Amino acid sequence: MTLIETLPKKLGSADQWTEKGGVHWLDPGQLSVRELCMEMIACKARFVTITAYQLPGAEGLRLEYHWDLDGQLLGFPFQLQGNTIESIYDLCEAVDWIEREIHEGFAVDFIGRAYEPLLLREGDKLGVNLREAGAPNKPASGLPGQEEVKK
Repeated sequence: MTLIETLPKKLGSADQWTEKGGVHWLDPGQLSVRELCMEMIACKARFVTITAYQLPGAEGLRLEYHWDLDGQLLGFPFQLQGNTIESIYDLCEAVDWIEREIHEGFAVDFIGRAYEPLLLREGDKLGVNLREAGAPNKPASGLPGQEEVKK
């Protein structure tokens, strides 16, 4: 068996990988993002990125952590109960930029790290650019409407 085939058991998951869009997905279950990161580093996986998006209604936010293991893209979804999740920056410096972008764009606080002043525009509020609730006149898509583009 390959490392990828044995990884779910090693991570304590009873689930198996689900392939969708070229990514092998595994629900991390009770595993924290820091525990997942330590296991990925131990497997010599390479951090790729974090994808963040707002779920419909009051369901909150979802962060998807992507890792490369032997040329295979692995995805691990984490649904946030509030606006916080542990930072893995001290374990994996490659997350620095994306954690800061998600912090600024979605107002997610990554516990355990300090932030420099906002990079987007001085004085902006956190989440104003990407969270539906952050901008009062922003369409649900987060993109400018037809009328806004014409101005």
